[in-house]
Amino acid sequence: MSFGDPNNPYSQQPPQGGPGHGYPQQGAPQGYPQQPPAYGAQQPYGAYPGMPGGMPTLAHWGRRVGAYLLDALIIAGPMYALGLIDLALSDDPATAEPGALFAVGALYAVGMAFFQLYREGSTGQTIGKRVLGISLHREADGRTLGFGMAFVRKLAHVLDGLPCYIGYLWPLWDGKHQTFADKVCSTVVIKVRKP
Repeated sequence: MSFGDPNNPYSQQPPQGGPGHGYPQQGAPQGYPQQPPAYGAQQPYGAYPGMPGGMPTLAHWGRRVGAYLLDALIIAGPMYALGLIDLALSDDPATAEPGALFAVGALYAVGMAFFQLYREGSTGQTIGKRVLGISLHREADGRTLGFGMAFVRKLAHVLDGLPCYIGYLWPLWDGKHQTFADKVCSTVVIKVRKP
């Protein structure tokens, strides 16, 4: 009669598997879904909730520029178009001052700028970003910024323009494709599926 391993008096099988530790892998019991981490639990650096494998693909500079130009056109285009119509309707275009149509265009531009800022803060996408399939998120956890932080990031773009606009070109060689404003606000722009 064999009694097995003298170091294992109860003849139990040693634990199998486990990555390098000899312990079974912990998790939810079989048949039960894995529970999400508790609120406030620390995510590993670069891990985005619901996105296995860490941070998704970062948006390249061309898409970011395209989204910016599209957003600028959406915000300022109607204002300038109404201003030109206002100018064309005046008696003497050389001495004309901004009229009612330009004022309506200016109100539209201010309202649309705040709407775009709200969208960027709440969903990560302005209209231009949505069309080009990119989205703005916090670098640490992948969540959206919120209106206040999106506004602060817009103000931080002043840093991108100060040293000869080099901050806007910085994503071309930066490992995280960040502008100076992105670095200050700890944000990244990622590629997402287009609608």
